[in-house]
Amino acid sequence: SSVLRGLQCIPASDLPSATILTFTQGLQNSTAELSSAQLSCLARLLSAKNLTGDFSRYPSDLLLFFHPAEVRGGTCREFYTRASRGNLELLPEGSARRRELLRGALRCLGVRSSRLHPEQLDSLGALVCDMEPETITASDPNVLENLKLCPTLTGAQQDALNTVLLGGNTVYGDPSSWDLQTLQSLGPLVLALNQTTLSLVAQAAREGFSRSIVAMYGSQGRSQREKSLSLLRAFTAPSASSQARLKRNADRCLVGPITASTISDPFLIIDYSCEQFNLCLSNEVLAANLEALLEQPLPEEFLQVMKKKLEQIYPSGIPEEQLKHLGPLSRLFTVQEISRWPVTSSSTLSALLDPADGEWEAPQVQQLLSRFLALGGTLTGPLLWDIGGTNLCHLQEEQIETAGQLDISSCSQIKKDQLYRKAQEAFAGQAGTTRVYYCHLRPYLGGAPAEDLKALAEAGVAVDMDIDTFLTLNPEELEKLSVTDVKNLLGENLPYLKEAENETSVMGWVKRQPQWELDCVLGIGLQGGIGTATTSACPTPMATTPAPTTTHTVPTPMATT
Repeated sequence: SSVLRGLQCIPASDLPSATILTFTQGLQNSTAELSSAQLSCLARLLSAKNLTGDFSRYPSDLLLFFHPAEVRGGTCREFYTRASRGNLELLPEGSARRRELLRGALRCLGVRSSRLHPEQLDSLGALVCDMEPETITASDPNVLENLKLCPTLTGAQQDALNTVLLGGNTVYGDPSSWDLQTLQSLGPLVLALNQTTLSLVAQAAREGFSRSIVAMYGSQGRSQREKSLSLLRAFTAPSASSQARLKRNADRCLVGPITASTISDPFLIIDYSCEQFNLCLSNEVLAANLEALLEQPLPEEFLQVMKKKLEQIYPSGIPEEQLKHLGPLSRLFTVQEISRWPVTSSSTLSALLDPADGEWEAPQVQQLLSRFLALGGTLTGPLLWDIGGTNLCHLQEEQIETAGQLDISSCSQIKKDQLYRKAQEAFAGQAGTTRVYYCHLRPYLGGAPAEDLKALAEAGVAVDMDIDTFLTLNPEELEKLSVTDVKNLLGENLPYLKEAENETSVMGWVKRQPQWELDCVLGIGLQGGIGTATTSACPTPMATTPAPTTTHTVPTPMATT
């Protein structure tokens, strides 16, 4: 997986068909996860080599990136059934590719109304996640099984789901008859249950379900743990009589002191209210069992109790060895508090930035990194990988020491511009070799100005920019490129521009180009440019790929003071 993380797209002509086929089929038994850009690249390579027919031997995630033209009518049902089992989150919600995938599946299955029948639902799988609420309520009740595959549901979709359940005509029956087994059978759908539905569920069933959630919490990943906490908050609301009793005895521990053995009890959160947690947890037990306690599914109000107690235990500041074990608790500290942390080692910084413990706010990350650097730390390549993603976008410009291939797709445009300038400086020594220089700069081209993109297009060496990288370019800078610039940048990948014609940045660029140039220079059928389409024969084109030269160079950073 470490090799695949940095894998870049290359022209189809650079690889033999057998190599591409072997690699793709091998992904079936691999635990490595490819990014959207890598899957899109691989789908194009298969198409270029006419290897899309035997899709049954390819991962479902890859099929999400097949062009609709690759789907044959005779096998379309099998194709969409398999593709719908892929990770739909790889395609941005509302994207042209995701919409076309759903339209193609509906055409293939002959769907002509809002009502989906059982056999259609079987083939649509997770694609139902993009259907309107009206379709959920109008379809066969088995639609609930499809909705279990959805990463998230809109508020309107959740309302529709509750409407179906309250109707009582599903395999789950009326909510008033639900028991623990029923709630477990609902799976992820319990996250969408509203208070109307929950109020009908027997208290014994709700308590039993809460205990089952806690029992599984320790083996769950971050995203599932967040869902578990949401469920616990919904299912463990104390009764009115319980609240009244605790209020009368709010000054003493009633449940029993929390000890090391108590902390290992998976039902701690069930047995202790937040008030009792505060009263029954001593500072000594917390200091000795911090890491173990944070393995419990503790809501934020419990974490706040722990934070206050840590401030009492360590009035002069939390020692670095304990910082490594703060986990999700670390996200509750203010910027001012973080500014006093003794973050001197890269292992401490990596532990604090672990995405499994939740997201940081931008000012918190900036302060954390500033503190690390102020105490003599260095942002090495491996450490930048750990920072990665959204956290990388929070770096101040002076904090960035570019190393390795980093994903900056989630950064703001201003941050992309800063990262691009830093990447230029870092890789200036490679500028004499266009292809190598381009490969280093590729992850940062979302911050490249038009003049640098033009220089790449005119460098005399084809860079064959893949379409996914092209779509990350700053739309404002893209609009400054000519038709010839774009043709030279894309090279062998030019045909894929047609597939991306409904992307916002592509449509914006097309609107600014003369239609006759789109017709005669590109010749891939793009419409919507300035003027009318060319009806007569195009003039003999001049050479659009610049001849190799040793005098023209790609952009390198200017000397700075």
